[in-house]
Amino acid sequence: RDKALNKILEASERAAKITQTILAQARNRSESLTATNLGAIIQDAMLLLEREMRKYRVSVEIEIDPETPAAMANGNQIQRVLLNLLINARQAMTEGGTIFVRLRQADEKEFIELVVRDSGKGIPRDKLPRIFDAFYSTKSGPDESGKGGTGLGLAACKEIIDAHRGRIRVESTVGRGTAFILKIPAVLDQSTVA
Repeated sequence: RDKALNKILEASERAAKITQTILAQARNRSESLTATNLGAIIQDAMLLLEREMRKYRVSVEIEIDPETPAAMANGNQIQRVLLNLLINARQAMTEGGTIFVRLRQADEKEFIELVVRDSGKGIPRDKLPRIFDAFYSTKSGPDESGKGGTGLGLAACKEIIDAHRGRIRVESTVGRGTAFILKIPAVLDQSTVA
């Protein structure tokens, strides 16, 4: 009985955290760019996808450099990009695998670098030039979870990153996996960050 009660308590605490994350997103509907802690965005995204990752035997390794400055960003939009990239990565690993997420200040100090890398099947070289085109997809359609295949996800990601005056690029090797590298403008004067 104690085990059952502990499981119920853990599930209710997890549900409360997810509810808080969703409510925070709903409250922050502003389109403006503000100083944003991308580390917190990553943690929230992982909370939302934790069960899905476990179900498909995908482990996630996160490396956040504590010296990473805030980004000038819209948190909801960056979280949308991150969720899309994480779900795509999960779908690329039909037999399970590892997703690696890294956040740090880019070599060009005016940017934050966010990398999402998977150990999936990779994208053939001839398909890479069109990967961000609207309605272009390397998938045959939605998977068993009902996600993917419309060709709108990566196009929307690029549109969001472009609107942030950032950059997004892809590196992929068939049989070894894919990495999406995002560069988002940093808040250069950290003394203005609350």
